[in-house]
Amino acid sequence: MFTSRRQLIRATAATLAFSGFSRFASAQDGAADTATYRSEVAGYGPLKRDPAGVFDLPEGFSYTVVSRAGDPMSDGLVTPSKMDGMGCFALDNDRVALVRNHEIKPSDLEITAFGPGRALASKVKPDRVYDRTDDGLPMGGGATTLVYDLRKRALERSHLSLAGTSTNCAGGITPWGSWLSCEETTQNAGKDHGWVFEVPSRSRGLVEPAPIKAMGRFRHEATAIDPRTGVVYLTEDMGDGFGLFYRYLPNDRTKLLAGGKLQALCLPEGVDADPRNWEAAYWKQGDSRPVRWVDLDGVDNPHEDLRYRGHTKGAAWFARGEGIYYGQGEIYFTCTSGGPARGGQIMRYVPSPLEGQAGEAAQPGQLQLFIEPTDTSVMQMADNIAVSPWGHLFVCEDRIKGVNFLRAVTPQGKIYTLGRNAAAIGEGAATNAELAGVCFSPDGTTMFVNIYWPGLTLAITGPWSSFRS
Repeated sequence: MFTSRRQLIRATAATLAFSGFSRFASAQDGAADTATYRSEVAGYGPLKRDPAGVFDLPEGFSYTVVSRAGDPMSDGLVTPSKMDGMGCFALDNDRVALVRNHEIKPSDLEITAFGPGRALASKVKPDRVYDRTDDGLPMGGGATTLVYDLRKRALERSHLSLAGTSTNCAGGITPWGSWLSCEETTQNAGKDHGWVFEVPSRSRGLVEPAPIKAMGRFRHEATAIDPRTGVVYLTEDMGDGFGLFYRYLPNDRTKLLAGGKLQALCLPEGVDADPRNWEAAYWKQGDSRPVRWVDLDGVDNPHEDLRYRGHTKGAAWFARGEGIYYGQGEIYFTCTSGGPARGGQIMRYVPSPLEGQAGEAAQPGQLQLFIEPTDTSVMQMADNIAVSPWGHLFVCEDRIKGVNFLRAVTPQGKIYTLGRNAAAIGEGAATNAELAGVCFSPDGTTMFVNIYWPGLTLAITGPWSSFRS
């Protein structure tokens, strides 16, 4: 029996109303010391060791393996590796479509959908491939689409849906049922890269790879759309920590290719504002600042200087902007290397009542430093995120060193742990792959998450209404 979204929200609200906050510590249950974790609220209880060594979850939760890298797909191609951002879309009462990115670079050409040596490349129509490598074969990045039956807990079919792009990291869902796939690169090959592409979730084959150039050319990470206004918010993942936070005001909110205006976020102190908290404490967790937005020109960025030109106009630097998600009138986004210890931040943006309109300056949007953990056992290097149907923010970790966890944050800003990547990479390794692509089925019964490498998509179910604060 499916639990309805209303039941989940009611159960969670009741728990929060009658329980006080406390702090819980959980031992690693016999795994490596580097994987010790802590939770600020009980959540769903301590993690239990997965006998299969794939993914640890609390008592009562279980996972189904939806897809593995190397599996054959329904279109005759091979499931690619490097599974990154992902969105979930309802198809009917039983089935959902998952559109999943693959962060494959030109150097990764043996793990693409085209198989070893890209021997299967002839199976795709040439006009459905955005770009090719010097040998004339398709570039390996892009997206795949999976149709999954929630009740049978089974994969129905899968296919390559975006081809010939590069380093497709994350992206975002649209209110009209498509996925925005973002290239986290500005490399030049046969064509320029660094664009956003739209993939309709109901497409049964490869889509036309049309870059949305008005959304800018830069190291895109992810997008989120406010369905009330149609404004698209975009993060930039620069490894040096000098990236901007953008918004796109479309001319037609359902046709992003029809053009629009790209802007960057500024804080009251202009170029002197440093929300990263690296060298000095600009603000503390819970603080908010009013914002303004500056217009950007030359967004096709042929000289790769868009962020510097934006900063000169007053736009603030953010430390590796990554996951972003819309939830109940506010936008959350992560800065993976923000904070004094460069362990990560989560920002919360509340748009103006007049977002993107005349009069906005009199009622500006507000940016808050929502989370800045100081204890790495509670959270470190937040990356992909998603807001659950009951309002909790679920967070994938991308630790450079150590074991990666799936965390969650209550609306009150309390962090708890829901899962752990149980697989080591390399014999005796204490570091494993990042988690990515967290998203929920619209009915709230199933959470999906990717293990980036070697590539695994999981569907997780359990007693979601049993949350304890």
